[in-house]
Amino acid sequence: MTTNQFTAEEVAAFERDGYVIARGLTDPETLARMRDVTLDGIQRDIAPVEYEADLQYPGAPSSKEVSGGRTIRRLKQAATRGPVFVEWMTQPKILNRLQQLLGSKVTCPLAHHNCIMTKQPAFSSDTGWHQDIRYWSFQRPELVNAWIALGEERLENGGLMVIPGSHRVKYSPEQFDSGTFFRADLPQNQSLIEKRVIVELMPGDVLFFHCLTLHAATRNYTTTPKWSAVFTFRPADNLPVKGSRSASSPELLLTPGE
Repeated sequence: MTTNQFTAEEVAAFERDGYVIARGLTDPETLARMRDVTLDGIQRDIAPVEYEADLQYPGAPSSKEVSGGRTIRRLKQAATRGPVFVEWMTQPKILNRLQQLLGSKVTCPLAHHNCIMTKQPAFSSDTGWHQDIRYWSFQRPELVNAWIALGEERLENGGLMVIPGSHRVKYSPEQFDSGTFFRADLPQNQSLIEKRVIVELMPGDVLFFHCLTLHAATRNYTTTPKWSAVFTFRPADNLPVKGSRSASSPELLLTPGE
C-alpha cells in the first residue's frame, strides 16, 4: 500500500544520491486522465508545443519541413491543459513528499518544466548529460523535479539515466560545453558518467530528482511512444531572480487537496 510520505531511508537516499523513486504513486484513473490530455494534445497539435526539430538534438529531424519534422517533443504548459495535473500534485501522497524534501511551503514555478515529455518512435532525439538548473535563475539551487511515468520507461524507449551523487559535486565551467551539456569527452567527466544508473519506471511511478542531478536520455528505439509529465517545485522562500525567465510566469503555492 502506498503511504503519504517518504520513509527516513528514502529521504536519506535523496540527500545522498540526488534522486528517489516512489513506486505506484499515481492511481489508474489519474493516469488515464493524464494520458487522455496527452493524446489529445499530440493528435491536435495543441499549442504551445516544442518540436524535436526545434532543438536539433542528435536524431531529430533537420527541420519542420522534412519527414517527421512536426514530431512533438514537449506539450508545454501542462498545468493549464487540464485540472488533473494540479489535482495530482496537491494530493497528500505527492505534496507531503515534496514538503519532506523542500519544507512546509512548496511552490510550483510554471515557467519551467510544467510539461508533458514525449518520445516518439523514429523521430525522437538524444538528450546529453545536463543539470536542469542551467535553464533557471533562483536565489538558491534548491529545486526538485517530479517526473511521472505515464507508461513503462526503460533505456530502450528513452528512459532517464541519472548519476547518483552528482548534485553534490563542484564542477568547473570547462566541464560543460557551450550548450551547458556535461562533456562526455573529458576523462574527468567520464569517470563520473560511468556511475550512471538507468531509471526504470512503471506507469504511475514518480521519480523525484534534484535540479543539480546530472541526467540524460537516449532517443526512443521502440515502436511505441513514451509519455511522461514533469513539474518543478521550490521552497516558497527560494524566489526567482527578478527580470529572469524564471520570474516571467505565475506560480502555484501548493495547498493540500483531497
